[in-house]
Amino acid sequence: MTPLQPARGTHDLIGEEFRRHHRVIEVARRIATLYGFEEWATPIFEDTRVFARGLGDTSDVVSKEMYSFEDRGGESVTLRPENTAGVCRALVSNGLTQANLPRKVFYAGPMFRYERPQRGRYRQFHQIGIEVLGAAEPLADAEVIACGWHIQQELGITEGTVLEINTLGDAASRDAYRAALVGYFTAHQDRLSADSRMRLERNPLRILDSKDAGDRAIIADAPTIFDHLTPEAAGFFADVQRHLASFGVPFRINARIVRGLDYYSHTAFEFVTERLGAQGTVMGGGRYNGLVEEMGGPPTPSVGWAAGVERLALLVEASGLTPAAPRQVAVIPVGEAAEAPALALLQSLRRAGVTAEIAYKGNLKRRMERANRLGARAAVILGEEELAQGAAQLRDLDAGTQQTVPLAEIPGRLA
Repeated sequence: MTPLQPARGTHDLIGEEFRRHHRVIEVARRIATLYGFEEWATPIFEDTRVFARGLGDTSDVVSKEMYSFEDRGGESVTLRPENTAGVCRALVSNGLTQANLPRKVFYAGPMFRYERPQRGRYRQFHQIGIEVLGAAEPLADAEVIACGWHIQQELGITEGTVLEINTLGDAASRDAYRAALVGYFTAHQDRLSADSRMRLERNPLRILDSKDAGDRAIIADAPTIFDHLTPEAAGFFADVQRHLASFGVPFRINARIVRGLDYYSHTAFEFVTERLGAQGTVMGGGRYNGLVEEMGGPPTPSVGWAAGVERLALLVEASGLTPAAPRQVAVIPVGEAAEAPALALLQSLRRAGVTAEIAYKGNLKRRMERANRLGARAAVILGEEELAQGAAQLRDLDAGTQQTVPLAEIPGRLA
């Protein structure tokens, strides 16, 4: 019988790969906490309308990539392709839109998109992210970016990574810019891809996201938003840059970064690198002032970012920073009479914070062989003679030395 394999686009996290994955999440969780974020966990599937409203019918995610199905009750549900919409839905559903704003939220967990699997991109993937819900000030934009940069610094992966920022302006700026884009792309309509021609009618800003080579050549000469910013929008963007400088976060302006949905405004940003090949975005986000309203809540200005854990873990691997597995202590009883005190010592070591294990069977030689295979740093050997003295043999497997130590002192020696 052919062994079963993981479903296409999924993968197992084992050994070093899991340790890198775990480190990314734990570092992000710790740094986000330093910035005042609290962790939320939302369901991995939602009413399909959460994402249809949150991402828009014209987005590739909604039109091509969502795992949507009808459950046994006839309701349309979707495995979450991202988590910002779910966090905004949770804010509204739990009645949190009026008090204690802004809410600063951190999340981590699996997401699902039906797309072509490739290095660092899976159909079940994992994201970390933060959202500041209910803050209209440019300082909030700068702080969420600074938090993302701090996480990357702590992971040791900032070499070769660049923050690129842009502005989408306010509603008046965006309306003027949209009109300019329609005029420009209409003049080149016959050379646009089929997807971009459709977007020209429904959401021209999305053409700027196109990966089609022919589209990219046309986009290169497209107008930028900077000629269409209102004074207020220009001032907002200037304040974001000023705050980033104060936070010590380096950046460069990229006028082609966009977010195509109507409720996105002002800041858009991406951390990019060339160390991941074609999948160069490490972390991306922006300001979205209309999404909570789309979920049935009041107007709630918000800003945040998301990052793929798998991509961050690849950078950790490339940087040679994979966390080492904790080295164990092997507890080895010699003879049946030594089993009970060996188990008691085993638990004492674990309660003292020492990673320790006992082989389930085997004589002294076999158990020592297993300890060496595991790379144990020490072995505690409990023989009949030592136990009569209330002691054990403590063998340092790195130095090759051994001494008799009272049982009560062993956890302290190894902690």
